[in-house]
Amino acid sequence: MSDEARPFRVLGVQQIAIGALDREKLRHFWCDLLGVEQQGTYQSAAENVVEDILRLGPASAPVEIDLMQPLDPARAPRVHEPALNHLGLWVDDLRAAHAWLEARGVRFAPGGIRSGAAGHDVCFIHPKPSADKPESGQGVLIELVQAPASVVSELSRR
Repeated sequence: MSDEARPFRVLGVQQIAIGALDREKLRHFWCDLLGVEQQGTYQSAAENVVEDILRLGPASAPVEIDLMQPLDPARAPRVHEPALNHLGLWVDDLRAAHAWLEARGVRFAPGGIRSGAAGHDVCFIHPKPSADKPESGQGVLIELVQAPASVVSELSRR
């Protein structure tokens, strides 16, 4: 670990993204059988995804469960492979986290910092390292999500 202080904090889990070729089956399991309430939907041709957005936990800091289906299963990104697609983490300062991690050789997925499905700024740590960026999610795609001030306040007290 470097002597330089980390300029951000990971506050908690923001989302868990699950993919399948048929999100109806996912929705049946999560909504009908487990009783998790759907809060919305999202679609993006650029990200090759249509998803149902579910939420669990307290309103001040909910955990989102995204049920994702590819618009075109033959096209990348293949949001259904692997089925547990990615993990989202709330961070208190996304820009500082991105800059600090990138300076330490963390490989980020293309697209940089951008607005995500829930309207928060996001970026993705790549699951695999590269020759010039040797640090990665070690097989897991990780989404860093800028926490709104209310979430920072709530999760900082825990």
